[in-house]
Amino acid sequence: MNFDEEISFYERQFTNLEEELSDVDFVVNRLVTSAEEVTSIRNELEEVDGILAIHFNIGIGPILTEILRAGQPTMVFAVPYSGHEWVGFGQLQKEPLGAKMECILSSDYTQLAAAIRPFRAIHHLREAKILNLSTRDFEDYANDVKQKFGTEIKQIQLQLVIDAYHSISDKEAKLEAERWIEGAMQVVEPSREEIIKSTRLALAFEKLLDEEDATVITADCYGSMHGPLCQTYAYPCIGFSRLNDMGLGGICESDLRSAMTHILFQGLSGKPGFINDPTVDESNNTIILAHCLGSTKMDGPYKAAAPYNLRTIMERQEGAVTQVKMRNGQKVTQAQLIGTDLLHYFTGKIVDTPVSLEDDRGCRTKITVEVDGDITKLWKNWSHGLHRVTCYGDLSRELQHFCRFKEIEMINEAV
Repeated sequence: MNFDEEISFYERQFTNLEEELSDVDFVVNRLVTSAEEVTSIRNELEEVDGILAIHFNIGIGPILTEILRAGQPTMVFAVPYSGHEWVGFGQLQKEPLGAKMECILSSDYTQLAAAIRPFRAIHHLREAKILNLSTRDFEDYANDVKQKFGTEIKQIQLQLVIDAYHSISDKEAKLEAERWIEGAMQVVEPSREEIIKSTRLALAFEKLLDEEDATVITADCYGSMHGPLCQTYAYPCIGFSRLNDMGLGGICESDLRSAMTHILFQGLSGKPGFINDPTVDESNNTIILAHCLGSTKMDGPYKAAAPYNLRTIMERQEGAVTQVKMRNGQKVTQAQLIGTDLLHYFTGKIVDTPVSLEDDRGCRTKITVEVDGDITKLWKNWSHGLHRVTCYGDLSRELQHFCRFKEIEMINEAV
């Protein structure tokens, strides 16, 4: 084997994937042909988010062993004819040494990008900072999350939000409101004044995230902040939709578990999450996932926006929200990261988007998902609260890799 030719070939593959890998820094990029060479760079390996080990030829057992001794999440990528070592990979994963090893055995070189996605999610969670506008105590959860993932969750006071709200000029708020009004298929209930109040708060949220060097904000909108924020100033819904569309995060109801799941999905896919409440229909193996707040850029911040209406919040008949028409036929993944060591999920396909004016039951934004698996098993296995977070795409394998690397039990609720 000509190693120089192999390296050049893989470099071309990475060039083809440069759009998805534009945020990846390969701090160690070298050919290793002995365990001793790995030992010599051990200090460098201890600083990375993960290791991508590309298997070239037979006889790499001692080299892989030394790589795994670094204790970092490690993805082995091997195409056919790389060697016979793959026959031992499964057994190695059952041993302590291979506890953080995953493998992709494929001739599809686009999977090199998939191999790195769990590392990106690990990095995003570690660098993320969540602002929680609530008077409720969440200290124990925040400490657990910080210890496991590195994510900081900071409580902020209402006055900080009010000050940011008043710092936004009338001109800025009106311009942003016009953008949302002009982009809508229809403005049904909310007045122009209500939309302007919402966009003033939306711009205040962006300002707060910038000032706090944070990536996500959530508010206790149906609890301690309903009167002081939502009814006195504005509901946060358009502001949250806007942040999700920007590649940041706006999360309903101070749901910190959903905030963490949203960040995880963004790290794995570059796409936002849609927080939702479920209702089940056993007659056709579907689950309807609904929330008033929808994000228009479910394909990611640089993709086209989905059609939307501007509506009030259904059960309150107040505020302004984006009622989004998502894409029929789209594969989706639903998940919830529970605590720090459990993830529940299921997958399916959107078969209906009941968001016409004749569909005004439940919340404004709704998708009907045909479940991969058994809907009866899904509802019988359901636990740990109402909310799930939906993301475009079947992310089950990426989630499996991430959960292995972070020692999280992963349970498919529909099987």
